[in-house]
Amino acid sequence: MKIKKIVHAKKMGFCIGVKNAVNLAEEILAKNFENVYIVGMLVHNNIVIEDLIKKGAKIISEEDILNNKYKFTSKDAILVRAHGTVKEVYDKISDTDSIIYDAACIFVNRARDILKNKINENYKIIFIGDKNHPEVKGIISYGKEKVNIFANLDELKNSVLNKKEKYLILAQTTLNKNMFNEIKEYIKENFIDYEIANTICGATFERQRATEQLATQVELLLVIGSNKSSNTKKLYNIGKNLNKNTYLIEKKEDIDKRWFEGIDVVGITAGASTPEKSIHEIEKMLKGEIL
Repeated sequence: MKIKKIVHAKKMGFCIGVKNAVNLAEEILAKNFENVYIVGMLVHNNIVIEDLIKKGAKIISEEDILNNKYKFTSKDAILVRAHGTVKEVYDKISDTDSIIYDAACIFVNRARDILKNKINENYKIIFIGDKNHPEVKGIISYGKEKVNIFANLDELKNSVLNKKEKYLILAQTTLNKNMFNEIKEYIKENFIDYEIANTICGATFERQRATEQLATQVELLLVIGSNKSSNTKKLYNIGKNLNKNTYLIEKKEDIDKRWFEGIDVVGITAGASTPEKSIHEIEKMLKGEIL
């Protein structure tokens, strides 16, 4: 078996929001806190989380916070994950004596701020995204009953919204930009009074576009990252639509050597929460054991 060439996507791996969150976590862990708690997965990558746990971080759930499972003291640090959290959790931890750090991505914070401002101006919200994703749950928790959430264009089309009301259109930061463009066209053709906010992360779009370009240039595409990561799964879906030999893997052990039979050119891309260490280990395996 002989692979002649490995090609990287032009943009892949850690985005600035993830990098900042991980750096902040490591800075906090180096301080003299009695406990360092992280609200949920700091970023959606098991390898990153396992590394932080080894360094002393304790991962806790929003439910545990709301149910008063922990008694936080002034010797504790609480770090809010990169996806942010719901209003009720922010309110709850703000009432404790602990030191609070917020690693929420600037794009998540921006979407949340836009939503709050427009609700104060009596807009209703159309939010496009995954209602079960922590980022989305956190943002829409500031809008409650004024938020209408849809996963895609079909759900929006089948809704019973009053198209004459005043709406703000928001999207999950990792939404596929092509999908959002279709939704914007539908809004423009069917709604009267609306504003469309651009809340899709620039790094997300760059990685999606780079994956589109790479998928058509290689015989096999590896998408490196967690299947819990929204942006990584979208890269996989983009690749799979363009190249049937597209595989989502998190670590080198996930590789099946049979995939590479008759393959000369392999492409590698990675989600925004995938550390360089993972990419390097997988590429090293390809070069050392498969090449």
